[in-house]
Amino acid sequence: MIDNNSNNNDSTDNRISDSFRPKTWDESITKDSWMVFKVMAELVNGYESMVKLGPCVSIFGSARLKEDDPYYQMTVDIAKKITELGFGVITGGGPGIMEAGNRGAFESNGKSIGLNIELPFEQHFNPYISKDYNMTFDYFFVRKVTRCAF
Repeated sequence: MIDNNSNNNDSTDNRISDSFRPKTWDESITKDSWMVFKVMAELVNGYESMVKLGPCVSIFGSARLKEDDPYYQMTVDIAKKITELGFGVITGGGPGIMEAGNRGAFESNGKSIGLNIELPFEQHFNPYISKDYNMTFDYFFVRKVTRCAF
């Protein structure tokens, strides 16, 4: 019997350990300089996508907050009020407070936008984001800049 999960874990483990391997000077300089273009492309893509959405309010908060927490429900209510005023709601797209913000916007038929981050073992989009309003970023700071700009 073949265990596909162990191959995926081995591949991920190798990729992670390779990323922490000491690099030669040439490897560091080459990758760093090309990374500038990747960051720039991610910023441009984020800005061009977000400008089409109109005015929005960004909600920041913990991914670990559960649905039964009073702050979760307060965030749902606040997001509903935000969308009733004609604004979209932007979150990091994950669970917790982010989910609560998207849920409030979604339940009041407003724009529910999720800007997620690509991480090996972390969050996925919450179910309250419209498929037309989600983006995934590679860099935390680009994601934060995009969330704050609109």
